[in-house]
Amino acid sequence: MLRRYPEAGEPLSCKPITKGLLNHGYRVSTTRGSYFLKHHIDDSTGDRATIVRQHRATQRLQSLGVPVAPPVEDTDGDTVTEIGGRHYALHPWVDGLHRVGAQLSTAQSERLGALLGTVHTGLAQVMEAGVMEAGVPQGRGHASPHAVDTFALIDDLLAAARGCRPRDSFDELAEHRLVERRSLLERYADRRPPAPDVPATGWVHGDFHPLNVLYRGTDPVAIIDWDRLGVQPRAEEAVRAAAIFFVQPAGKLELEKVRAYARAYRRTTGAGSAELAAAVHRVWWERLNDFWMLRWRYRLHDRRADPQFPAVSALAVWWTREYEAVREAFTE
Repeated sequence: MLRRYPEAGEPLSCKPITKGLLNHGYRVSTTRGSYFLKHHIDDSTGDRATIVRQHRATQRLQSLGVPVAPPVEDTDGDTVTEIGGRHYALHPWVDGLHRVGAQLSTAQSERLGALLGTVHTGLAQVMEAGVMEAGVPQGRGHASPHAVDTFALIDDLLAAARGCRPRDSFDELAEHRLVERRSLLERYADRRPPAPDVPATGWVHGDFHPLNVLYRGTDPVAIIDWDRLGVQPRAEEAVRAAAIFFVQPAGKLELEKVRAYARAYRRTTGAGSAELAAAVHRVWWERLNDFWMLRWRYRLHDRRADPQFPAVSALAVWWTREYEAVREAFTE
């Protein structure tokens, strides 16, 4: 790999990075510094054209002053290396820390909202400037899930949780949350949001959360992992990101920080309160019907997402109870 990047120097070490769920990453130390080597393995985002689209977007965003870490170009000016049918990219190593909402002040939360707004407005510029290609990946701008389909999934997951041997505290919590969620869906089935006639879609990062934003001190220095770059309802990304950044272990959102974040996002993008309110409703319904962590555990036998489940599953219940307060925090 590094033979294609002579300016990177000679390799000294290559250590795998354990964080991340979709692709593989390595910290490569060389005689000239450190780099992040990314092995693209996710089938939905790992083809060459999709990776090149991501790379061009980050290169142009950097020219607008957005904190990103575009890939290094090889001797031919390419940013994607194919070896044995596998795709790789080399990025500069960025020293920084991940910060969750509890580690951010209200002012920093406001800055985070402005940052995401800058990403959305910046992408609107750079994708229109020629990065867009055929076959744009479509995201979550589709119709909202039907409760009847979710009931079938709940029954399947309940059987799996109850049938686990040996049974542990996670299985007990999963059973409790599944039964609880079915009750909520039965109560609120008539609140399924209609598909918007003309959704306010645009290019979005697609996976904006604490593991994909690096901080140095109080300043965000790099937004990473652009694998899910695509066209989606922009305000929904803003709501999803807030629900990840600002969720507390007990499953509540820090609404004061959400309010500061959302105001900055609206101010930066020009998004109106009605757009955010509709996004809050769609993401709330999405959360009520979403069980991807349990699907990973019980269908794929993959437990990497298990630590996130207690807070995320509690959030859906709390959000339902505090629906009006959450909507106001995003729209005031």
